[in-house]
Amino acid sequence: MNNKFIFDVDGTLTPSRGIIDPKFKEYLNSYCSANEVYLVTGSDKSKTIEQIGEDTYNLCKRVYQCSGSDVYEGDNSILKSVWELPALARTFLISCEYESQFTERTGIRHIEERSGMVNFSVLGRGAAAEQRAKYVEYDTVKNERINIASAFNTMFPKLQATVGGETGIDIAPRGSDKSQILRDFKEDDTIHFYGDAMFEGGNDKPLADALRQYQLGFSHQVRDWKHTWEKLREHFINRS
Repeated sequence: MNNKFIFDVDGTLTPSRGIIDPKFKEYLNSYCSANEVYLVTGSDKSKTIEQIGEDTYNLCKRVYQCSGSDVYEGDNSILKSVWELPALARTFLISCEYESQFTERTGIRHIEERSGMVNFSVLGRGAAAEQRAKYVEYDTVKNERINIASAFNTMFPKLQATVGGETGIDIAPRGSDKSQILRDFKEDDTIHFYGDAMFEGGNDKPLADALRQYQLGFSHQVRDWKHTWEKLREHFINRS
């Protein structure tokens, strides 16, 4: 059995936009040395290395940045996609930011260009942790991100918006979601995918759905990095 292990990063291996726990990092490094591990995240390379460290990054077989539109093996760039958000879609997002009822916004960038995709945040990048926490609480009640993503997908059917992390929305051409990484795996691979956003509208759901549809492996929904660690230890015991 060719077991392959794929992990989301934000909210799965680290706190949202945060740094990996040192003890979990030590465990993960050992896990990467003993298994074939891949990462798939909506973030770019610099942010991922900031979160997990360059040593852990380089222990992974391959890292799919920007939901698979920007691909690395260590320092080697395997794929880099270029895409520009259409002007009308950009205007729609700007209007969503303007119309949001969450008023405590000090972030400086609401639309962040990445390889093959953009990330939109009503809160904006660079907001203080206290403001992020308040927005998470607000979004949990109002479902603002889910509602924006749903309206966006209705208005722009050739594009796809999914919720990622605690405050963002990932936007890319339809089909350029995390499921696109399956192009690099074989039919006899057994994939185990760990992610925290497999709910409807979450950016881990397309890959989870594809694994189930094509019977390529298993998806493991987690609450946070501690839950991921717990599941990995459980699976190790069961495989022993």
